[in-house]
Amino acid sequence: MLSKIKLQLLGVLCTLFLFTEAQAQSSASTYSALGIGEFNYSGLTNNQAMGGQGISFGSAWNPNVVNPALSTKNSIFSFEAALNYKMIGVDNGRETADVDGGGLSYIAFSLPVKVNKATLGMGLSQITSVNYSLLIESTVENTDLQAVNAIEGDGGISEAYLSYGMVIAKNLSLGIHGSYLFGSTIRSDQLALFDDEGNQVGITTEYYERLAVSDVGIKAGAYYFMPVGTKGKIHLGAIYQHLGNVNGKAFAKLSSFGQASDPDSDGDLIANNEPGSIYIPDRYGFGISYEKNNKYVIGLEGQYQDFREYRSLLDDPLRLHQAIKVGLGFQIVPDYTAIDNPLKRGTYRFGLEYQQTPYYLNATNINDLGITFGASLPVNQLSLVNFAVKAGQRGTTDNGLIRESYVNFTLGLSLNDNSWFYKRVFE
Repeated sequence: MLSKIKLQLLGVLCTLFLFTEAQAQSSASTYSALGIGEFNYSGLTNNQAMGGQGISFGSAWNPNVVNPALSTKNSIFSFEAALNYKMIGVDNGRETADVDGGGLSYIAFSLPVKVNKATLGMGLSQITSVNYSLLIESTVENTDLQAVNAIEGDGGISEAYLSYGMVIAKNLSLGIHGSYLFGSTIRSDQLALFDDEGNQVGITTEYYERLAVSDVGIKAGAYYFMPVGTKGKIHLGAIYQHLGNVNGKAFAKLSSFGQASDPDSDGDLIANNEPGSIYIPDRYGFGISYEKNNKYVIGLEGQYQDFREYRSLLDDPLRLHQAIKVGLGFQIVPDYTAIDNPLKRGTYRFGLEYQQTPYYLNATNINDLGITFGASLPVNQLSLVNFAVKAGQRGTTDNGLIRESYVNFTLGLSLNDNSWFYKRVFE
């Protein structure tokens, strides 16, 4: 038993180390160029497949990072990791292009401190993702010159978190989720000028910007359920997340191509690792769901964050608006007693997810609407293969903007074990 526990903990710690060494991106959206990137509101794989549900309902077989109070449903040890891949078709009304991106999405595990009473969680995931590459050609006003801008960005904000959920009264749980925020975002804009014969005029210039953050954040959650008859329950949940002023440093420089990232080269040094902060507004979430025991669940949840209060580290004048997310989700288990039939014993999920993103351009809100589906299929008595797919559309070609049609795939594995809680009878 002891050697088994040591091996499991070693596997968890090794995965945590690998994650910190190679932070993958889960976004390839053009709109991640705005603000601090694209936010992850939808939780782990099982949440993503169900329209982002996770505030009012959680699975006993998967960790819950959306509402820490729901971690009390995890009555067994659970370790989960997932990969993400996203394909996007971009359309500006005149031209189209295909982009993609992906990598390691998250790792998470939960460990019951006292079964059905208190649970400890830990993991690594991304709060925001930045991953874009644009090539923009335009005519320089009052000249015959053509300007070509190559604009790129990569990075985001990650979190290493520790959470704790506890049942404090009959059917009522509270939870706390503490995060260490870290990560850096690198953006560059390379400008070259060409005459009408295609010959370059002058040298290529580059604006280089690197923003790095290091701070802490906190999220609190509450969960309550009410029995309905003998076979049903109504679940209620709420979350509040406070990140506030996230401390960081900024480096920015304008120079010739290849020299902008070097603070000692010639050029215009705008900021040399100057300390500052990014203000990220508080986030609120509420949800309600109905469950027929061991059969199906249907839920409705919403989240709100007022990005009109957002402030960037370099005081970017970008205007952001209120972010609103609404998710409708459904899950069903055909027959949880079908031990010899993993397809019948699997959990199948469907959902609809709408977001009014914080991006506001050319007097237009950038909205996102997608459908989701996925499943958790048993691979042995307790462990699961999880997958989620979201297909949707973001933005519009009106008012000179960009419309993105995307398909997002997430594939994960849950390694679950209940042997930690059984005493050995025979040696």
